[in-house]
Amino acid sequence: MNSALLIGILLPLAGTMLGSAFVFFMKRDIPDRLQKTLLGFASGVMVAASVWSLLLPSAEMAGGSVVPSAVGFLAGVGFLLLIDELTPHLHLSAGKAEGPRSRLSRTAMLALAVTIHNLPEGMAVGVVFAGAEQGLTTTAALAVAIGIAIQNIPEGAIISMPMHAEGNSRWRSFLIGSLSGVVEPLGSVAILLLASVLGVALPYLLAFAAGAMMYVVVEELIPETAQGRHTNLSTIGFAVGFVLMMVMDVVLG
Repeated sequence: MNSALLIGILLPLAGTMLGSAFVFFMKRDIPDRLQKTLLGFASGVMVAASVWSLLLPSAEMAGGSVVPSAVGFLAGVGFLLLIDELTPHLHLSAGKAEGPRSRLSRTAMLALAVTIHNLPEGMAVGVVFAGAEQGLTTTAALAVAIGIAIQNIPEGAIISMPMHAEGNSRWRSFLIGSLSGVVEPLGSVAILLLASVLGVALPYLLAFAAGAMMYVVVEELIPETAQGRHTNLSTIGFAVGFVLMMVMDVVLG
């Protein structure tokens, strides 16, 4: 494993851990205005990465055919939908758990919700590095990893701060927030191994990761940003996140 690949795989986890560490420096929960802005920012980064770094390269690798992109995208949405249905989890803004009935604690179900969220991000990093061997540049792959890592910093804080507000200690909140990001390097490695076996399926895998990420945005992030007040800040955050990820992909790619 070369150094660029190792850095790319670990960067998103590092971003999550850095954001989770905010719990040691902030006395209260994240203000609603800031939380809405950060959620919008995360949405913008994920949408831009899905389009510029995954779907467009998928179509290019398929010689302009939209079939791999369409099939892979729908498969990615279906995969996350299945995980969502089979895993008991609780979103931060929800009062009732989703998925099958479970005796898991509220903290555990909050952590599972974030883990589901982080999985497609790890898959996206893995598949763009796999694509670096078939036309995409390593620099473009690193741009995706950097963009997701930047997005994970506020996301880590959004996880650990409510955990602490729920009554968990600062260290426990930090560890839960950090562990939610462990699934990202695992997802990256799994996709890399799959791509090495099914190299011809790379256009499908790129679109698959895009579909999984878009599912998270539409199912979880946008509904959370649309609730209550300060929704205009979510829109501003989305625009900034989208443009930042787009610029990184175009300039560094």
